[in-house]
Amino acid sequence: MNKHFDIPTIIVIVTTFVLFTIALFVKGLTHDILLEAGVFLVSVKLILMSYKSSLTNQKMMDELREIKHMLNKDR
Repeated sequence: MNKHFDIPTIIVIVTTFVLFTIALFVKGLTHDILLEAGVFLVSVKLILMSYKSSLTNQKMMDELREIKHMLNKDR
């Protein structure tokens, strides 16, 4: 899984979690926490989409290598 998460992504994950935790303690459990939770969930969704895209790209590259190998084998 580390090959899908580069250093900037890990920094964003940690920073987002730290800021969300700080906002939770500073703001308390008021209506503003819904806004903070929304921002946190959007960040998580973007990170998950990036991870899924990375997996899909790797799968496509593997399939393309397999096709290329099959084409070169017939020559």
